[in-house]
Amino acid sequence: MEVGTVSEKLRDPHKAVDYIIANASKFAAAKAQRVYLEEFRKSKKALLMAESTAEAANAREQYAYAHAEYLQLLDGLKAAIEIEEKLKWDIIAAQARVEIWRTQEASNRQQDRATR
Repeated sequence: MEVGTVSEKLRDPHKAVDYIIANASKFAAAKAQRVYLEEFRKSKKALLMAESTAEAANAREQYAYAHAEYLQLLDGLKAAIEIEEKLKWDIIAAQARVEIWRTQEASNRQQDRATR
């Protein structure tokens, strides 16, 4: 979803809340994927180090870090973080829109009282 599209939908505070509700599970899934990949990265490194025929630990580690499968995992982690962060900031923007609406409504009530 494009940022402009989200922004347009979030002008109405009710739509902003609907957006938060609709995307909460997507955000949770994105965060779970990111955390999983961060943890799996450690396992993948260990598996690749065990696969190496080098005797020195630093040589096995170098093999693991340079391996195509490890680099592919890092690309996946990068994509997962990007998705999570986009959802996070869209939700924060929706929350801010609701707070702006609350502030505007409070100001309107004060003005109404002042003009009576």
